[in-house]
Amino acid sequence: MARSLAGGLLRNGWDQGRVILSDPDADQRRGAEQALGVRVYADNNEVAARADILVLAVKPQALKDVAAGLAAAVQKKRPLVLSIAAGVRLEDLERWLGGDLPIVRSMPNTAALIGSGASGMFANARVRAPQRDQAESILRAVGVAVWLDDEYLMDVVTALSGSGPAYFFLVMEALERAAIANGLEPATARLLTLETAFGAAKMALEGREEPALLRARVTSPGGTTEQAVQVLEQGGIRQLFDAAVRAAVTRAREFGDMFGRNG
Repeated sequence: MARSLAGGLLRNGWDQGRVILSDPDADQRRGAEQALGVRVYADNNEVAARADILVLAVKPQALKDVAAGLAAAVQKKRPLVLSIAAGVRLEDLERWLGGDLPIVRSMPNTAALIGSGASGMFANARVRAPQRDQAESILRAVGVAVWLDDEYLMDVVTALSGSGPAYFFLVMEALERAAIANGLEPATARLLTLETAFGAAKMALEGREEPALLRARVTSPGGTTEQAVQVLEQGGIRQLFDAAVRAAVTRAREFGDMFGRNG
């Protein structure tokens, strides 16, 4: 994800000299340097000592140790901190970093890898307006980004856009298998499934109608689409998605409690 963000910034006009990375893995460092043409350090503190905006792109279970190792450098430099670690709450991260810091918590999703990410963002009270703009510009380099009024809603964003690509992949997988079961060749089923998903998303993005209206427009009374939609509705598709999102929200909040308690 860090490499995706860096690549997005470079594509949006940032000079390579403004972007520095760190990674303990030598192969990852070489790969990033070759792909992006930026400097990559082995020691996180080399970046923390220089950065005006410090992006923490590590696994949430590793963030406490990473933050503790950066605390001295961060307290001296006092950068804007942007965390993309799922489930880690601002108060815990700020405590690990030594306190009294401007921190933005964000939740991008895997589509950021192709510049089509969807991110939620929440800032603590120490983040000034220009810093909010800076944080937003970083996330917008790889997709869309929206601000939230309550950190509590970050768990909903995690369940929706963070986990959401998997829901759509599952739907595509199911449609593809159903088409094959009904006689289509696998390659044909795959192509038609993917293009149908892409077309539907593009229509929703580029039009002004809500999904419910778009669905109604392609559902002719007594037609094939109506029959298929009725089967999905009778099978409880809405209730299933509601239960799925609620389960993901609950799990995200459990992670937040666990990481905070262990910190």
